[in-house]
Amino acid sequence: MNLQKQIMVMEMKAKLSTLWMFFLLNTIFRDIHEFIEPGFIEQVMTGTFNGTLITEHLLLLGGFVAEVPISMVLLSRLLPYGANRWANIIAAVITLSFEIKNGTTDLDDTFHMVIEITALFSIIWSAWRWRNPASKYHSTSQEA
Repeated sequence: MNLQKQIMVMEMKAKLSTLWMFFLLNTIFRDIHEFIEPGFIEQVMTGTFNGTLITEHLLLLGGFVAEVPISMVLLSRLLPYGANRWANIIAAVITLSFEIKNGTTDLDDTFHMVIEITALFSIIWSAWRWRNPASKYHSTSQEA
């Protein structure tokens, strides 16, 4: 494999993985930040949050939603071009839909949500515009 091609692929993989980490760090801080909001812990201790019963199925869904971006940090580095590109687009769209569905409850949530949505759009845009470097080098090598 051509060294220049390897560098281009690794640069995009690193960029996508870094964007997923940036998204995750913002999400984690946003969630931790909720713990200091007055009444949050007391409300969760009752087994409900904002009127929603906290069930095992809800926690499982939350685990799945959290695992998608966590997995993408690793998969962005490991998957080959085609699978990587589509996995990033699909995972970002899924994550974005849950971000929008959950909405915000206050100004600090809105602040973090705007940053998280910007990161997800950056992932979608970068993956969408990512072109296969193999086809570029393949066509130029045939012309020579």
